[in-house]
Amino acid sequence: MRIVSLLPSATEVVFALGLGDELVGVSHECDYPPEVTTRPALTRSLLPAGLSQAEVDREVKRLLAEQGTLYELDRELLDRLRPDLILTQRLCYVCAVGYEQVCAAVEALGTGAQVLSLEPDGLEGIFETILTVGRAAGRAEQARRVVDGLRSRIEQVRARLAGLPRPRVLALEWLDPPLAAGHWVPEMVDLAGAEDVFGRPREPAVRLEWARVAEANPDLIILMPCGYDLAGTLEVARTLEAVPEWKGLRAVREGRVYAVNGSAYFNRPGPRVVDGVAILAEIFHPDVCRGLAPPGSWARLHLPQPVAWVPGM
Repeated sequence: MRIVSLLPSATEVVFALGLGDELVGVSHECDYPPEVTTRPALTRSLLPAGLSQAEVDREVKRLLAEQGTLYELDRELLDRLRPDLILTQRLCYVCAVGYEQVCAAVEALGTGAQVLSLEPDGLEGIFETILTVGRAAGRAEQARRVVDGLRSRIEQVRARLAGLPRPRVLALEWLDPPLAAGHWVPEMVDLAGAEDVFGRPREPAVRLEWARVAEANPDLIILMPCGYDLAGTLEVARTLEAVPEWKGLRAVREGRVYAVNGSAYFNRPGPRVVDGVAILAEIFHPDVCRGLAPPGSWARLHLPQPVAWVPGM
């Protein structure tokens, strides 16, 4: 079977199922596992490089209004690769090339490929996605074993947290404007032993005003802007110092603001969201969960009083 994955999360699923050798093409954002960079990329972003978060927000709206997409699909390369199975999505047209765009290309080229749209909106949906890809690629039993392993890891975290207090948490998947993370992230927060103040399970991100954040005054703030690794998140977090309400927030005053590698562990609906649950559990309840998170996956922000600490460094 020849597989093309146009989603970073689907690419991770393909490798988790032992199908890496059958992956013949990927998206420009597929970067994990590292060997995926040897595969040809079939997409490119229409967004200019170097934009601030506010500028990205404006440019996304313009491109979607004018062109209906943020991505260009290389039809010529798709034709040459002749895939049997193409993995794409229609959950978020900001995140990746859209299902309709892919279907139009397949129809025009007459490749006869199966186009599989992956639509997880929560953790159960993510697990079902793994099973769906496994069935489509002839690896149903391997997919079941992968999902069983992920469920087992989550249950191990839950067992450690039984009976512990649950802090009130704000998880931000964009900073300017602020967006409270949605879909699977509120479930991850809950499993990690906390209460998500604004996020709605299995629903899109919630756009916020800083005045509303100040009124809620969460105990902790987790920064996980979409598409940013840990270093990028720490860099863009500097813009928050210009927000009038920022320094008055309890979490900021008490040094309980944390940055995570959102791109790897939170934004993508793939197997590594289970690592994301472990990251949150270690942040929320370090006394019982220290050592669960992948080294270097999160950091406390450098604020006036506390000292930053990154596990494994």
